Amino acid sequence: MPMEKNFDAAKAETRLYEAWEKAGCFVAGANASRAETYCIMIPPPNVTGVLHMGHAFNNTLQDILIRWKRMQGIDTLWQPGTDHAGIATQMVVERMLTETQQPSRRELGREAFLEKVWEWKAKSGGTIVQQLKRLGASCDWTRTAFTMSGAEGAPADEAEGNFHDAVIKVFVDMYNKGLIYRGKRLVNWDPHFETAISDLEVENIEVAGHMWHFKYPLAGGQTYTYVEKDEDGTVTFSEERDYISIATTRPETMLGDGAVAVHPSDERYAPIVGMLCEIPVGPKEHRRLIPIITDEYPDPNFGSGAVKITGAHDFNDYQVAKRGGIPMYRLMDTKGHMRADGAPYAEAAAIAQQVARGEVELTEAEADALNLVPEDYRGLDRFEARKRVVADISAEGLAVMVPGAPNEDGNVCFDGGMVPFVENKPIMQPFGDRSKVVIEPMLTDQWFVDTSKIVGPALDAVRNGDVKIMPESGEKTYYHWLDNIEPWCISRQLWWGHQIPVWFDDEGNQYCAPTEEEAQAQAPGKTLIRDPDVLDTWFSSGLWPIGTLGWPHWDESTKKYFPTSVLITGQDILFFWVARMMMMQLAVVDQIPFHDVYLHGLVRDAKGKKMSKSTGNVIDPLEIIDEYGADALRFTNAAMASLGGVLKLDMQRIAGYRNFGTKLWNAARFAEMNGVFEGYAPDGTVPQPSATVNKWIIGETARVREVVDAALETYRFNDAAQALYAFVWGKVCDWYVEFSKPLLLDGDAATKAETSATMAWVIDQCLILLHPIMPFITEELWGTLGARQKLLVHADWPTYGADLVDAEADREMNWVIGLIEEIRSVRAQMHVPAGLHLPMLQLELDAAGRAAWDRNETLIKRLARIESLTAVNALPKGCVTIAAEGGAFGLPLADVIDVVEEKARLEKTLQKLAKELGGLEGRLKNPKFIESAPDEVIDETRDLVAQKHDERATLNAALERLAALA
Repeated sequence: MPMEKNFDAAKAETRLYEAWEKAGCFVAGANASRAETYCIMIPPPNVTGVLHMGHAFNNTLQDILIRWKRMQGIDTLWQPGTDHAGIATQMVVERMLTETQQPSRRELGREAFLEKVWEWKAKSGGTIVQQLKRLGASCDWTRTAFTMSGAEGAPADEAEGNFHDAVIKVFVDMYNKGLIYRGKRLVNWDPHFETAISDLEVENIEVAGHMWHFKYPLAGGQTYTYVEKDEDGTVTFSEERDYISIATTRPETMLGDGAVAVHPSDERYAPIVGMLCEIPVGPKEHRRLIPIITDEYPDPNFGSGAVKITGAHDFNDYQVAKRGGIPMYRLMDTKGHMRADGAPYAEAAAIAQQVARGEVELTEAEADALNLVPEDYRGLDRFEARKRVVADISAEGLAVMVPGAPNEDGNVCFDGGMVPFVENKPIMQPFGDRSKVVIEPMLTDQWFVDTSKIVGPALDAVRNGDVKIMPESGEKTYYHWLDNIEPWCISRQLWWGHQIPVWFDDEGNQYCAPTEEEAQAQAPGKTLIRDPDVLDTWFSSGLWPIGTLGWPHWDESTKKYFPTSVLITGQDILFFWVARMMMMQLAVVDQIPFHDVYLHGLVRDAKGKKMSKSTGNVIDPLEIIDEYGADALRFTNAAMASLGGVLKLDMQRIAGYRNFGTKLWNAARFAEMNGVFEGYAPDGTVPQPSATVNKWIIGETARVREVVDAALETYRFNDAAQALYAFVWGKVCDWYVEFSKPLLLDGDAATKAETSATMAWVIDQCLILLHPIMPFITEELWGTLGARQKLLVHADWPTYGADLVDAEADREMNWVIGLIEEIRSVRAQMHVPAGLHLPMLQLELDAAGRAAWDRNETLIKRLARIESLTAVNALPKGCVTIAAEGGAFGLPLADVIDVVEEKARLEKTLQKLAKELGGLEGRLKNPKFIESAPDEVIDETRDLVAQKHDERATLNAALERLAALA
């Protein structure tokens, strides 16, 4: 049955994927003929997730490597699975409960709510797995892991896995070794979800903000001479002051101030360092006094040079407070409201006053328990409290005053009046990436990993070369983060997740054990209550390599895949996931988790802009697959995967690679229509043809095989894709198919047979070499073009090399191709009518060139549209010279084109080009453009300049040729 005219991806992809799965093509060890193992761990997508371009790109690269190694006969495992995604899943299920008018999470209670989560997971949690299959991902789906498998309350189909057991065991072991502890530290707090969150879950967004300037009066009405000097030490301003001025973007946090800090070198405040000043808010009779201290943190050149220190609500202040022993007073509850608990404000303020005078010392817990929010502010939302604080301070006359009123730009207009000094300025504000509310730095009790005790081996593994991070810039980032590592907060105030295996008695003593029974055994006769918090998902996913392989119960069938081979992931989670996997695996099993780490950036749009819903440039990979097929998307992903490069996804490029697939299909269809595959039964041997063109294409095939292998070995996916594109489209589809036509149509029986055998072999090699990148169309052609012993996914990867290159055939065919391309180039530049056959003159030609012409005259004439060849001693006027190895030719064009008109056209085009180029280069020389333009605009401008230079060179070459005709 003849081949279809086109490859119908929409119909074929599902059918082919089902055939692969049914045949068990993806299971661990499938097609293995070698003992060597190769394993990739999929970065587990959230169970709530849907396929986005980052997933599509990342998983394409993994699949290319897995398919390539599997075809080499290596024992491969691509381990799939999903992450339980604590906050995201809890949010999705709570929203579902609301939409379906079911009781809320708190109305249901913890146990019933978790049942709802498992129900949701069973119905909707596998969405992204099905979408990855549409991409062609060849994971061993029989081993699909889930980071909550085996947890308490899991349904029967999720109870078999032991990932939960592994997580709990690691926690207990690390706790017992003193590597995990409970403490009070500053964390990112999401008031909507009422939980700590990681830095990765925080989006810092520039918003319109305000900077308020306030006076903190000196205690007892003391005064000092405030002096400002210029660089030469000359006094430029001096006045007597009874206050110190500070500026803040969050006035509501003033209630929790523990000190005011100035830089040790700041002479302006030297007279008052060590004094007490008054927080200018709250009941006047209970105003708190706080010390003025020195610290390296304040910048003398920013604002007033003095900063308020609120250790419980600012990360920088927290460090200052820790260094200076300053008490940290928490002002807000879990919802972001001003605290309403504890003793009356008068009592709390009196205790804090004793602390400020050095009469009393508070423990961390005692300071945290102290509620220093005045009664008038208690229970208010933090932003409402901000308004009240500003209004009250201003009403009391303790705002710094300046002449005039700020205009729309935030600058002061001097009109004689005095107004509070408020700067309108953009500020970076942290938002929860899911809740979209402002994140509050909050001092809370959390569980931490003492990372300082486990970071050393993870650093050494990279420094000594056991683990290689690519690109090299990733190593620098890795070192920077781990050399400056802080304790890792691993607890979350959620219900969905691995509940922390620690129980408390009435006195607060801790009992850590895998089960309640074991904890109770440690505390006979005591009533225990389990910690309600769950573990951060980064803690469980940090155990992904060993947890998915069955640790601590792994056997040789799974342990053999560890350490894994390569991790391919985004550079944005180098610290959050990669570094933590390194630390955790080394701490638990004393082995590195992988040998290579390939980091890539964000997939951006064609102009290099970050994709976002707000800008409307988000590209859905499933829509691309629907329109262009998975192969086109996969090839695009591979082609743009330059190590460390910017990932720009261009829809035109995707369309072009779909056309590439069509080109391959048409070449195979040509071969099939000409009987190339009739009776074809490949036995793994390479053809031994006698025709020059057949020898040449076999050598070209050997060359590209070596290039592809070398590129994939070094993760240069783009080089592999580009080499295959140039070979398949250029060498095979364009040149070889054309060169073979006279041999297939007019050759003798032996020539036809060897050409058929060669073409069938070459097309097979195209399919094999392309399969890791374009699995669907290649598998379809493989099954269409002949009876096969096995599917292409398990075909043997070739090992032939440069020994197949025939030097003489290679030289001759490259001479022929070079001559044809040069003739075509001249014709295009000179605007010679496409269908016109031209006479050509031979000026000189050596014996090798003459032989090459004689053997390929028909091909050259047909493909270059040459009418005849005449040998001459000199080229007449009006000829364009064409150089070739060992000779020179001429094309008489004076009577074919209008030289004057063509010259005018080229000169006009060059003038327009020069104007465009001048404008573009002028932009790049303009410092304001470089400073203010987005990076993607600057990069686009530089690319355009390079393109225009290439165009100019081509046009100038054409003008030079025209000059020879005059």
